[in-house]
Amino acid sequence: MEALDLIQKIVIVLVCLYLSWRIIRYLWSFVDVEKDPLIVLVTGAAGQIGYALLPMIARGAMLGRDQPVIIHMLDIEPNAETLIGVKMELMDGAFPLLKGVIATSDVIEACKGVDVAIMLGGFPHRKDDNKDLIFSNVAIYKAQASALEQHADPDCKVLVVANPANTNALILKEYAPSIPEENITSLTRLDHNRALNQIAEKLNVNVGDVKNVIIWGNHSSNLYPDANHATVNTGVGHESVKELIDDDHWLNTNFITNVQTRGQTIVKARRLSCASSAAISVCDHMRDWILGTPMGTWVSMGVYSDGSYGIQPGLIYSFPVTCEKGEWSIVQGLKIDEFARGKMDALQRELIEEKRVAYSYLH
Repeated sequence: MEALDLIQKIVIVLVCLYLSWRIIRYLWSFVDVEKDPLIVLVTGAAGQIGYALLPMIARGAMLGRDQPVIIHMLDIEPNAETLIGVKMELMDGAFPLLKGVIATSDVIEACKGVDVAIMLGGFPHRKDDNKDLIFSNVAIYKAQASALEQHADPDCKVLVVANPANTNALILKEYAPSIPEENITSLTRLDHNRALNQIAEKLNVNVGDVKNVIIWGNHSSNLYPDANHATVNTGVGHESVKELIDDDHWLNTNFITNVQTRGQTIVKARRLSCASSAAISVCDHMRDWILGTPMGTWVSMGVYSDGSYGIQPGLIYSFPVTCEKGEWSIVQGLKIDEFARGKMDALQRELIEEKRVAYSYLH
């Protein structure tokens, strides 16, 4: 009997503790506790994409509407005056989340304490010079990666945007070995968003109702947008894009070409790069990575291959991923048809060749 009374008392105490904890959590939710600011590095910050991206970061579009930020802007010395002008505009924006701005051409100053690094800076691309481009970027990424290695937060998350983005990410990893490999990614979200839009236009639906396209492989002129697993929310459920379009020829030709050449089409139309959509895709990439993807939705990210889908481990290859609590996971078990397999393997060979060229300059 005494044992039963003791058990009852213990249960009552535990229940009271649990209820007290719930009440405290409820009351705490009404307390406005500001988060510590995250330090965000943007290289190539004086360029067009940087100019479009920086206000988005300051407004909370990238890391959340409740996340204060300190922005470190880095660019080369000839762009120092432009960078100061960008800083003045940021300050004049009076963004409540913006707790500080550093504008510098000193890579060490720029990398101190960095939590998130957005690598926009790189040698400008010229037609048919991919080997020269890789060579030119080795020096840039060696200096920036070495500074991140020594001065950034040990858990710094890195997004490489400058082309060739996948291989630049590999170069960065070579010179920043202590940054976890899963923390170094490259951007294919712009291509992913373009693929979503192409499908939405084809089906005359809202782009927000389309999900789960995939960009496989490399961010290059040969990138492969795959709609085989994409779906559309029709209001009564999710239906297959492939079945709704019912035109394999379009999906295997025009759709792919439209996504591959979209950037060139925009440049021809506005005579400037597609800075705004690129900046939006950077925010999308980082926001989903850090805050998580919606349930049942995947996105495309260039990440370290673990051998999934037969892709050589160690390449930075674009896969479909889901994200939770700051970590990405490659979506497994998707059926790959013969056409897709051919495209994926060709992009793997392209990345292996880029890696060979890059490492010939490294060693």
